[in-house]
Amino acid sequence: MIAPEHFTTDRLMLRPLLPSDAEALFPAFSDPDLMTWWSSGPHATVEETRAYINPEGGYGDDWLAWAITSNGEDAIGRVGAGMRRPGVWEIGYLLRRDLWGRGYAREAVAGVVDYLFNEKDARRIFADVDPDNVLSIGLLRRLGFREEGRLRAEWETHLGVRDSLIFGLLKDEWNAAR
Repeated sequence: MIAPEHFTTDRLMLRPLLPSDAEALFPAFSDPDLMTWWSSGPHATVEETRAYINPEGGYGDDWLAWAITSNGEDAIGRVGAGMRRPGVWEIGYLLRRDLWGRGYAREAVAGVVDYLFNEKDARRIFADVDPDNVLSIGLLRRLGFREEGRLRAEWETHLGVRDSLIFGLLKDEWNAAR
C-alpha cells in the first residue's frame, strides 16, 4: 500500500515512496556499513532496490512507505509503517549515511509517528531493532520509545541469527511529551 499523502516537517517533505526512487536510494541500500543492521545485506543492483521498495515487492499490502526528501523530489531515505493489528503499527527507517547527524531521521520518524497517532488512530507504535544498532536505539529513545523486550534468536540475517530488541511508544506517552 502506498502512503496516502504527502506531509511536511520543519525541514523535510515526506511523500509516497515509488519504484522510481530506487536510483536515489540505491547508494543507501548498497552501503555495507549502513545495511549492517538491516534484515538483508547490501543491494548489488538498482533493480534489487527497485524490487525491494516496490509496493508489490518488498513491503506488501500492509505497509505504508514514504520517501524522505529535503526538496520534495529526490529521496534521501525512507520511512515505512505497517499495521500489525488494529491500532498497532510497526515502523522502520533508513537514511543515507552521508546525511547522518543532521536530525533528518529523527524529524522524519517523528513526523510519521505523529501521523500514525493522529491520522491512523494508532494506540501503539513499535520498532524491531538489532541490539548492536546503537544509533537506531538512540534515535528511538530520543523520540520517547521504551525498550519493551528482547526476542532471542529472532532473525536470521546476512549476519547470522540475531536477537531483536522491541521498542514501543504509546499514544498517551507521545501526546504527553508534546
